[in-house]
Amino acid sequence: MKITAIETMRVDEFANLLWVHIHTDEGTVGLGETFYGAAAVEAHIHDTLAGRLLGRDPLRIEALNKEMVNLPLAQASTGVEYRAASAIDIALWDLFGKVCNQPVHQMLGGLCHDKLRVYNTCAGYKYVRSTNIKPVSTWSLGKAEGPYEDLDAFMNRADELAESLLDEGITAMKIWPFDPVALETGGLDISAAQLRSALLPFEKIRKAVGDRMDIMVEFHSLWNLPAAIKIARALEPYAPTWYEDPIRMNSPQALAEYARSTNVWVCASETLGSRWAYKDYLDRDAAHVVMVDLCWTGGLTEGRKIAAMAETYHRPFAPHDCTGPVAFAAAVHTSFSQPNTLIQESVRSFYRGWYNELVTAVPHIADGHVYPMQGPGLGLELRPEVMARDDLTRRRSAL
Repeated sequence: MKITAIETMRVDEFANLLWVHIHTDEGTVGLGETFYGAAAVEAHIHDTLAGRLLGRDPLRIEALNKEMVNLPLAQASTGVEYRAASAIDIALWDLFGKVCNQPVHQMLGGLCHDKLRVYNTCAGYKYVRSTNIKPVSTWSLGKAEGPYEDLDAFMNRADELAESLLDEGITAMKIWPFDPVALETGGLDISAAQLRSALLPFEKIRKAVGDRMDIMVEFHSLWNLPAAIKIARALEPYAPTWYEDPIRMNSPQALAEYARSTNVWVCASETLGSRWAYKDYLDRDAAHVVMVDLCWTGGLTEGRKIAAMAETYHRPFAPHDCTGPVAFAAAVHTSFSQPNTLIQESVRSFYRGWYNELVTAVPHIADGHVYPMQGPGLGLELRPEVMARDDLTRRRSAL
């Protein structure tokens, strides 16, 4: 079998998403995806990677992954090179599953779990949908488009939101009410008044539902160390489950100092690329929960190695997902194949909303759990309507 063509697709409405089709001489096609800077990733795929991959055996996934991430600029980052490699790697695993007529989780070693608990990242329908993914500018506060405008809800009605999630059996949620202050102050400090205001959602949740809801706190790497420590200590009475990316993920030493300052778990990090970066944090006891974004860190090939490495440090694995539907499916397959998976991120406004405009299937979530996807490969395809859109940009490199 040989790779005969690499095709990329993106649409203006979902401008952060880039899809990849890997075509073969036997007719099997693999589907992959990555997120953010889609045009730049597209250029790297066709101008740099296609010449290295066309004509190669697509089932030699490990060798092809090494080829893609071993370029001079593709060194332990989540930049264009790694996002491109991730999309292609996901497509190769999808193709592998289709060739063997097995789901990707089986190709990764089989199920370690019959079902997995999910937490709801409380984003809204428009969150990360445009080209601009700054934490506040895409919030669309006050512009509810349906029953799952969860970002507006956590900022203004966190108690009602927690009760809504519990009604669906979802017992964990992630929120980020400190972001507006960070953008106002540059993450340098937070006043007592600002701190009290940002703590209100936590007070509402605990008053309404007590300890029935686990709360993860996302900080989007917006704070400096002293301010992050101040916030961490103020939050401790509300018993959050973890603090995610409190500072910029470029200093294992600083994050280790942060971890020592609080009794709450530290989760890191969707922004890290490759196992080499994770090892630096694990060696310093800087991370308690290992989070990986498979469409940024090198795909399933690298993601499963990071999960295995986390297990050697006795750390749980918790894949990130707040991007696109193909990446979500890839994360779910990987989660089910790893024994140390703690919980799977999900966004109900996505999997019950716009994901369904783009793909033929989404993972089944019920009673606060996600279930294994069925069918060969990832178990989903781009909808035909996507390929017929007027705002579609399609590029193809072929033998």
